[in-house]
Amino acid sequence: MPRFVPLLLLFLLIAAGCAWRAGETAEVRRGRELIIKAGCNDCHTEGYLAAGGVVPEDQWLAGSRLGFRGPWGVQYPANLRLLLNRLDEAQWLEVAAKMRTNSPMAWSLLPSLERDDLRDMYAYVRWLGPAGEPAPASLPSGVTPTTEVIDFPRAH
Repeated sequence: MPRFVPLLLLFLLIAAGCAWRAGETAEVRRGRELIIKAGCNDCHTEGYLAAGGVVPEDQWLAGSRLGFRGPWGVQYPANLRLLLNRLDEAQWLEVAAKMRTNSPMAWSLLPSLERDDLRDMYAYVRWLGPAGEPAPASLPSGVTPTTEVIDFPRAH
């Protein structure tokens, strides 16, 4: 085998890794950072907390079948990759500004973020691209789920 072949293979592997990051802008990098700091993966990435946050990035934000059960019924973390790939940026900004939910999601964080931060988060999720299936439908209180759930106590 010629001496340059291993060097050529190394170059091709590096180039392939760089190609995977194609289109990774400063906004995408900032969006990734914000997603991590906001804890979005904690719920919106299947198995993220159980794995100590060690989940391949290509699996991030595709929702979860682990439900949250409380007085509101059962809600499941949305597949953000499908959701944000259905919305244009203006629609996402409106959803983030007006989001209210009875679930344990930290929705109150979204309206407090700067619009540029929300745009960067949007850019990151769009950069990841659509993946996975929609989350299971929410269930009203009293309906028994067929998936695992985390139970939240009723307020006193």
